[in-house]
Amino acid sequence: MSELRVFVIAGEESGDQLGARLIRSLRQRVGSDLKLAGVGGEAMAHEGVASLFPQSDISLMGFIAVAKSLTRVLARLRQATAAVVAFRPHVLVIIDSPDFTQRVAKKVRAIAPNIRIVNYVSPSVWAWRPGRARKMRDYVDHVLALLPFEPDVHERLGGPPCTFVGHPLAARVDELRPNATEQQRRESKPPLLLVLPGSRRSEVSRLLPIFGATIEKLVASIGDVELVLPTVAHVEPLVREGTRGWKHPPRIIIAHDEKRAAFRCARAAIAASGTVTLELALASVPTVAAYKVAPIEAAIIRRLIQVPTVILANLVLDQNVIPEFLQEDCTPEKLALALRDVVADTAVRTQQLDAFARLDSVMKIGEAAPSDRAAEIVLSLVGRA
Repeated sequence: MSELRVFVIAGEESGDQLGARLIRSLRQRVGSDLKLAGVGGEAMAHEGVASLFPQSDISLMGFIAVAKSLTRVLARLRQATAAVVAFRPHVLVIIDSPDFTQRVAKKVRAIAPNIRIVNYVSPSVWAWRPGRARKMRDYVDHVLALLPFEPDVHERLGGPPCTFVGHPLAARVDELRPNATEQQRRESKPPLLLVLPGSRRSEVSRLLPIFGATIEKLVASIGDVELVLPTVAHVEPLVREGTRGWKHPPRIIIAHDEKRAAFRCARAAIAASGTVTLELALASVPTVAAYKVAPIEAAIIRRLIQVPTVILANLVLDQNVIPEFLQEDCTPEKLALALRDVVADTAVRTQQLDAFARLDSVMKIGEAAPSDRAAEIVLSLVGRA
């Protein structure tokens, strides 16, 4: 076998980044023999993948959003399946958006069972719908896990072979950690507070008013703070409109370098629960997390959820160290009290910092790059290790 044909489907912006890094690691090993096709965003396009259709067509979260776009999603499902089969890849790599990518994998396995299928980023079988793990054995050959506890979960649930390759943040911790000058800024006044209301329009719309009222109460309690709100381009107009009436307006940033600099100088953060909580923990920024969805979605999720916390950093540390305020608990009063505890020199702040110090060993930071580990497993599946 001279050439290696790889089809990659990435359903989120974060998945696009993962896909691009995996492609680079594969190309380092295979060179010009690597032939690519797939669905992705700008990062994968830069690595030579002309996306079959816009990634945003399948980057959906929540039952309501999926239901509203069902006709389009089903059309994309058929289109992606046909494209994979026509390309005849040695390996199909599916990343993120499991409600879409797993369905593609199932259909491809039924039509072309010789195509090896790798699931990069395990679905959250440890959080809800654990029965998915056993079902995945029928159409997934290997799972590449970002979180250290996931291989044990898949083994316990009867899932496919699963290997912890590492979280992409582990390769970039130096960008998140302060030098002496930045550490001094963390300790100086006014405290720099990160405001992170999420990257989806629904998250920003629900959380930004609550975060604004929280900041107002916090300032009334502790005095002035410097606010920095990192966001992404597609919700920047919504963020600017939503913060226009704040008594204490934040500095809004979208540039990657500015965001990293803000993380290195921040005293504390209020954030939508998600991957950013792990990013903040790696940066040693004490955090208060919050989230709110539509009532009908909350009712469904509560019936399905299997874990005592939805905060990613808490799950990795196996310790509920970051306080979370969900649904009816997501109020300015409760958030302001919790924020005061992580901004000031309190036992709560110290507990978080002590827990965050364990992350390097838990996440194997400083060892092989996650994308290199992932590439070796992909190649081993087709006898090219």
